Amino acid sequence: MGLLSRKKPPLIGLDISSTAVKLLELSQQNGRYRVESYAVEPLPANSVVEKNIADVEAVGESIRRAVKRSGTRNKYAAVAVAGSSVITKVISMSAALKDDEMESQIELEADQYIPYPLDEVRMDFEVLGSSEKNPEMVDVLLAASRSENVETRISALEIGGLIPKVVDVEAYALENSFALLAEQLPDGGYDQTIAVIDIGATMTTLNVLHDRKIIYTREQVFGGKQLTEEIMRRYGLSYEEAGMAKRQGGLPDNYIPEVLDPFKDAMTQQVSRSLQFFFSSSQYNSVDQIILAGGSASIPGIDELIEDKIGTATSIANPFANMSLAPRVKPQTLSNDAPALMIACGLALRSFD
Repeated sequence: MGLLSRKKPPLIGLDISSTAVKLLELSQQNGRYRVESYAVEPLPANSVVEKNIADVEAVGESIRRAVKRSGTRNKYAAVAVAGSSVITKVISMSAALKDDEMESQIELEADQYIPYPLDEVRMDFEVLGSSEKNPEMVDVLLAASRSENVETRISALEIGGLIPKVVDVEAYALENSFALLAEQLPDGGYDQTIAVIDIGATMTTLNVLHDRKIIYTREQVFGGKQLTEEIMRRYGLSYEEAGMAKRQGGLPDNYIPEVLDPFKDAMTQQVSRSLQFFFSSSQYNSVDQIILAGGSASIPGIDELIEDKIGTATSIANPFANMSLAPRVKPQTLSNDAPALMIACGLALRSFD
């Protein structure tokens, strides 16, 4: 089972982030997608640390609860490893080679491209198309990740009662679901440079797409957990209580001016700083649109604040805008969770490759 393999049974998209397991299942009729089931199940503190699974049992149990809560009958799943744990290289190979010949040749040459011992690595490749430099060659994308990154995810899925069919890379999953956002943009997102900023609990990931393809990725340690911790500290709540209060409200009147607003300012600075890094390391000095994703994108008014301060049109990611929903899916809950479901959605889309 490879990092980029394509299989046919409908797949549950399962995104394991640092604070929650997000499960999503899509179906497709007459070219239109429908959300069949979904669930977001919190993870125990520190069971995933900066995208690495530290407690496989705990994550597996959360997956089991997510499956139960979602009501899905499906067993096959697609999961992703973080971009920071994957090495990708585009290499050129003879177009005359068959797949199996290509595979043996890549295995022979892989140690040139991968800095780990090959017996500790999971690899896969995908032919991208003819090489521009030489029509007799094809460009091949080689993706490799240390086996432990892949194996901890597989074990957690199996504990949760699922059968892993696809192990993808988070950035490619995001690129997949971005196609759904692009339909909502002028000119379908072509000829445009779009910054998708995913602000999760502990990590902020900037992906810049040009012509719907990722051209730049950068991760920074910053996220909604800082807000949760500030709520705990100030109001004497446990981590769980603070997380609930953050989502459902009910905090004292000084919460918005003294806690939430400074956090929104910090988020805006993070976004601005991420974009500055991108501009300084590329030929670009502006983006056409900012799209906010991740759990923190649900903070009311954050899009207006960022648009106002940075001066670039800003919107909140909703990959489900043009989808229909199964009766058991509650529209309001889904729309609140939508920005955090980009990766789960990109993984669920792997059913229709």
